[in-house]
Parts: sequence; C-alpha cells; structure tokens
Amino acid sequence: MAVTGPDFIALQVRDLDRAADFYETRLGLRRAPVSPPGAAVFATSPIPFAVREPLPGVDLDRAAPRPGLGVALWLHCDDAQALHDSLAATGVEIASAPQPGPFGLAFTFIDSDGYAVTVHDRA
Repeated sequence: MAVTGPDFIALQVRDLDRAADFYETRLGLRRAPVSPPGAAVFATSPIPFAVREPLPGVDLDRAAPRPGLGVALWLHCDDAQALHDSLAATGVEIASAPQPGPFGLAFTFIDSDGYAVTVHDRA
C-alpha cells in the first residue's frame, strides 16, 4: 500500500463567499459543477483546489503569524507577470516580486485570508 501523491487541496477560510470571490475574480478560477456544503471547489487540474469553512476547532484568527505557515502552495498560471501586475494594481499584497527560477517566473501574494500563495508560469 503506497500513497501516490496529493489528490485534493483546500484552504480553510474565514468568509467562504469572500474567499471564493477572490479566487474567481482575481485569479480567474472557475467553480467545479459540484461542491460539498461549506466549500467552493474549483475546476483546477490536475488537482482540485477549494476554499472551505473552517473545521471544528480551527480558529484562523489565532493562527500565528498567518494561516498555512510552513506550507508551500504553488499554483500554475500561463502568464505570471500579467497576473502579478493585475493583483498588484488592485492592492493585493505581494510578498515576493516576480523572479525567474526553475519553475519559470514566480511570485508570491497574500490572499484574502492571509495565506501565502506562489504562482509560477512553467508547466
């Protein structure tokens, strides 16, 4: 018996509608046809990505210094520079500016719940 790799990624968020709207309007993600109650699943591939209400016992306001610290979440984009420029123009916090690297041009932004998300443009 062996694990074959990640199969689903979800971020627990304070306000589901606000978070889903952020990922739809700022990143261009589209919702999957079906989501479980309390979650918004996006039609991403090869791994589904979602935002969801916190599980019982999770207090995102006590996550120090921000939720997800220690986890690296990378999303692929066809044009990282254009996405960076769009996010920066709307006031989204940029944690690290675009830089070339082994996965193409990459930058990190802080989402509406404080998660650091890195975007790169090489498949």
